[in-house]
Amino acid sequence: MSFSNATILINRKGMGEAPQELQEKLIGTYLKLIDQNDMLPGVICFYAEGVRLVTVGSKVLDTLRSLESKGVRLVLCGTCLDFFGLSEQVEVGIVGGMTDIIEAQSLAEKVITL
Repeated sequence: MSFSNATILINRKGMGEAPQELQEKLIGTYLKLIDQNDMLPGVICFYAEGVRLVTVGSKVLDTLRSLESKGVRLVLCGTCLDFFGLSEQVEVGIVGGMTDIIEAQSLAEKVITL
């Protein structure tokens, strides 16, 4: 199964309403499973706290690199990276803006927010 026409929005450094450690474990598991099972979305957009997942020290970088190598577009909010002082720490993805995120949403058949 493929989500190739789906856009996933990640706006936090984790997933769910839980202690931060559990949120990070959940997002890691989610990303790893979509990668391992080739359930690949067309685009994953990172904004707000979510940009922390694509920077130095993130526990999900290897999985994100794998997804990107399989053709998943990783779009990062440049404004968010600047706000958190993380622009120089980006390890994966393409820095864009809100226009890129809106475009990804408008072209998607399904938008999933984690």
